[in-house]
Amino acid sequence: MNEPLPETLSPALLAEHHLMPLTDALLNIHFPVSPDALRKAEYRLKFEELFYVQLNILRYAKDRQRKYRGYVFEKIGETFNGFYSRNLPFELTNAQKRVLKEIRRDLGSGKQMNRLLQGDVGSGKTLVALMSMLIALDNGYQACLMAPTEILANQHYETIRELLYGMDVRVELLTGSIKGKRREVILSGLLTGDVQILIGTHAVIEDTVNFASLGLVVIDEQHRFGVAQRARLWTKSVQPPHILVMTATPIPRTLAMTLYGDLDVSVIDELPPGRKPIATIHQFDSHRVSLYRSVRKQIDEGRQVYIVYPFIKESEKIDLKNLEEGYLHICEEFPDCKVCKVHGKMKPAEKDAQMQLFVSGEAQIMVATTVIEVGVNVPNASVMIIENAERFGLSQLHQLRGRVGRGADQSYCILVTGYKLAEDTRKRLEIMVRTNDGFEIAEADLKLRGPGDLEGTQQSGIAFDLKIADIARDGQLLQYVREVAQAIVDKDPNASLPENEILWRQLKALRKTNVNWAAIS
Repeated sequence: MNEPLPETLSPALLAEHHLMPLTDALLNIHFPVSPDALRKAEYRLKFEELFYVQLNILRYAKDRQRKYRGYVFEKIGETFNGFYSRNLPFELTNAQKRVLKEIRRDLGSGKQMNRLLQGDVGSGKTLVALMSMLIALDNGYQACLMAPTEILANQHYETIRELLYGMDVRVELLTGSIKGKRREVILSGLLTGDVQILIGTHAVIEDTVNFASLGLVVIDEQHRFGVAQRARLWTKSVQPPHILVMTATPIPRTLAMTLYGDLDVSVIDELPPGRKPIATIHQFDSHRVSLYRSVRKQIDEGRQVYIVYPFIKESEKIDLKNLEEGYLHICEEFPDCKVCKVHGKMKPAEKDAQMQLFVSGEAQIMVATTVIEVGVNVPNASVMIIENAERFGLSQLHQLRGRVGRGADQSYCILVTGYKLAEDTRKRLEIMVRTNDGFEIAEADLKLRGPGDLEGTQQSGIAFDLKIADIARDGQLLQYVREVAQAIVDKDPNASLPENEILWRQLKALRKTNVNWAAIS
């Protein structure tokens, strides 16, 4: 072992950032000669790891920018202005105005837009997305919105039709269940350009669906769509359409820089006027009597209630049994109410029928598993009870809580647990009771659970398997190396400068050994 290992970072980087040579770092990480040497070795290896993750993403974004021009939407015309002056349901919040400006700037820049729109549940993302689509229409292009489930696609369709009432814009819905003649009519309308806005599930990226001129794609709930699916959309048009990705799951900054570092981020950080923040209460399951009393009071006032049970694959038999028992128990407790139930094992038609009972207001109580996490909008539902809340992650609890509080009334989320709680569970519940801020919750979640568990990181594949760095703990370093990598990509856009040769070579080697998600098929 006398031969030093070939260096993986350029001499300039080593000198500038006072980094330990690779051979010394690897020796000292295993057999440190002193605490100081261990610290330096650790720093060098973390620096390298995070640096290549960022270099990969930024390089990829740069290549794409160079390769793909974007459509230029230069005019704001009759459709947008007409909607703004006549159909806008309420005054836009300042946050919505700011985000719309950012989107307009992108759409007119000649670059292909790739923007991530984060906004907490109920902050009015759909409205911003619709107005962005209207800009595409004004410039003679079509737009499409893709949602992860049929229920959600239906909901977007209803909402958007309602918002565009009285306007001459043809909106169609395309999901797996729309077949035969109806489907043909839609597909031919897309080809002629008569269908201006298409809303649907991932059925919209099937090969049979072709557009006359697709200019903008909105993707809802990003964590359900991987990079590869995003990329399939690019083939739907002569030039890649502009892409706007929406998510209600706030992603902590450090994670967003790693997973979605190729996207620009916009945040809607204020709620529309008139929405009251949801009050969250933690209750032990021995206090059921008083809990049901307060539920009854809400139902008597004409409100609706969700009761959510955990459902986890590992214990699905027990979970289903708990849900069934819970359902019977609720029917006994509330004999004069109609109770519906929804879980993932039901057939889609059955699920939709039960959902409908609740949406229409016929059923006052809905007993469900986390199926309802994303999506259904029932303004009249003001109470959510989450059973065995200790079994849910923070982000999941936050998503669920966002299903109530859609109307103007005060809403409540009640987290029910047993007495015996682990320390970190107790912390989780305290955070939920203390704050409604999705970003604060996401940060806390990242620290408590680590990035591996965060929903969606697995399938979206952090480019490189991190061995020593930790996204939650090394956030500052991540920020710092991102700037270092950005400066290199800006200075050497064609990856041709001799001083960076070692870096581009190493990046290539890393891309080969890992799944290269940056190569768009």
